[in-house]
Amino acid sequence: MRMSCPAAFRIEPNRVWRTYLGGRTLDEISGAEHPEDSHFPEDWMVSTTLAKNVGREYLATEGLSSLSSSGNGTRFLSEWLELFPVEILGKRHLARFGKSAGFLLKYLDSSIRLHMQCHPTVSFSRHFLNSEHGKSEGYLILGSRPEVDPYIYLGFQHLPERAFFRKAVLEQDEKALLSCFEKIPVRPGDVFFVPGGFPHAIGEGIFMIEIMEPSDFAVRIEFERGGYVLPEQARFMGRDVDFALSMFEFRERSVEEIRHEQFVLPRRLPLTGEGERFSLFDSRYTNCFRVELVRIHGVANLEHDGFRVLVVTEGEGVVYAGKETLGLKRFDRVLIPHWIDSIRLESRRGMTLAVARPPETENL
Repeated sequence: MRMSCPAAFRIEPNRVWRTYLGGRTLDEISGAEHPEDSHFPEDWMVSTTLAKNVGREYLATEGLSSLSSSGNGTRFLSEWLELFPVEILGKRHLARFGKSAGFLLKYLDSSIRLHMQCHPTVSFSRHFLNSEHGKSEGYLILGSRPEVDPYIYLGFQHLPERAFFRKAVLEQDEKALLSCFEKIPVRPGDVFFVPGGFPHAIGEGIFMIEIMEPSDFAVRIEFERGGYVLPEQARFMGRDVDFALSMFEFRERSVEEIRHEQFVLPRRLPLTGEGERFSLFDSRYTNCFRVELVRIHGVANLEHDGFRVLVVTEGEGVVYAGKETLGLKRFDRVLIPHWIDSIRLESRRGMTLAVARPPETENL
């Protein structure tokens, strides 16, 4: 007898190796006996994308997320999509993205500042990388470690001459590189968009949700962080420094401009029931993914025309989907498939959720 598509999936932990250090907060969330920072600072919650880690290519499934269903066990998301492509994704999504989530969603927990880096735009990827996806990103800051003043680097605040910048990269002159940027303070609750082409780095001690296009493309112009030296192939995606710098948008933007243009202003949306609903990432900022913020104070109903991922950022409650009832606590994450067009959320003490969704398909 053929299995029916579940009405809700629990998303299992999926720690992924990265070149920088972090992850102590993720250890704490998972109940580890001795939480510590390591080279597993990220948890890829929703991913049909393989992680690109030089020297770890033998790990054929690194990066692929796993989902569990009551009574049906645990499988990779990619396997569930083979079983129930239409039920989980919907016909319009399949026509545009195939059996792919259409975005990558992760927790990121840094203990050190990340490498200064840059990701491609869609047009760059089409031209040079034979891909329909760049790597524009969206960040939702959840918290920071008490010993730090959290910040990011984003865009050039002091535009360098290309020759100066190229020389600084080749000589690994950190002082010269960082002289092109200013720290941009962030705090829990901040939401901002990082387009392809923007140089950027996440500061130390930040815990956040990150949503992005479904790729792992990056060039890094700093080769050593936290005692780890990047293999040469991992610096410029196997190319040279001029290829890497061609990915950068050389334009000066003040801290005030970055805050005005890249930090997200929530837009109120209707909600049936007790609570509030806001759009964060939408066509005002990007057509690559969507994220909403939902606060529940009692009982509310959500209706959607596609699959969605619920991530509990505060509080606790219950989600009712079809015949499924799932208790939710802080940091839980659940995938609701396309075929479920309405869910009920309930919380007596209050619950806040980030709701991640794939790009719009209405124009197909």
